[in-house]
Amino acid sequence: MSNSLLAQQLIQAVEAADSPAKLLKAVQDLAAARLEEGLPTLIAALGYNNPGVAVAAVDGLIQMGDVAVQPLLDLLDGYNYSARAWAIRALAGIGHPRALDTLLEAAKNDFALSVRRAAARGLGNLRWHELPIEQVPPAQLQVLDVLRVVAQDPEWVVRYAAVVALQGLARAMTLTQPNSIAPILEQLQQVANHDGDLTVRTRARFAQQALREGEQENSEFLSVQETHRS
Repeated sequence: MSNSLLAQQLIQAVEAADSPAKLLKAVQDLAAARLEEGLPTLIAALGYNNPGVAVAAVDGLIQMGDVAVQPLLDLLDGYNYSARAWAIRALAGIGHPRALDTLLEAAKNDFALSVRRAAARGLGNLRWHELPIEQVPPAQLQVLDVLRVVAQDPEWVVRYAAVVALQGLARAMTLTQPNSIAPILEQLQQVANHDGDLTVRTRARFAQQALREGEQENSEFLSVQETHRS
């Protein structure tokens, strides 16, 4: 059976499903096939108001990787915030920087906390090596500026996501501009001292500790390298 014929059959199964169980099975089968022809149907499934189906579709989109990025951006739902949140979650899981502008805008300005949360997490999960090297430092600083704003979001779950993203951004910046993570550590310190939610403060302290331990490990590694050279 050709891929096109298989995709047509799997898409028809999704469209013909007449129960939640059948719909879930059909979406899971379509996601598992990883066929480009199925991308619009998987993206449409994000708006079916069925969390199980949405999770299956998101998992499938993430597994398909970069090929799913542009369709997700093109078909991003501007009206159904739940579908938009799932789509942003998929983009965040893929991590391609082609979604950077969308993630920045969503993290900072979307009215739905689920969208802001997913976008914030995505900003800490970008694959920076996919960008031309000269574009990386300014883009990372742009992400840092937005995460500073998101770290003051009214919703604690969004602020928590911002802290996780700040830690991910700092880890990435240690590879691209290692002398530039001080502002991230300062932001985490501010959150650890002043955030109104204990969970967020605790997560910020954890991020600080992990980053400092990482810095120490890098320093020790460089010291060992220098010793071997001499």
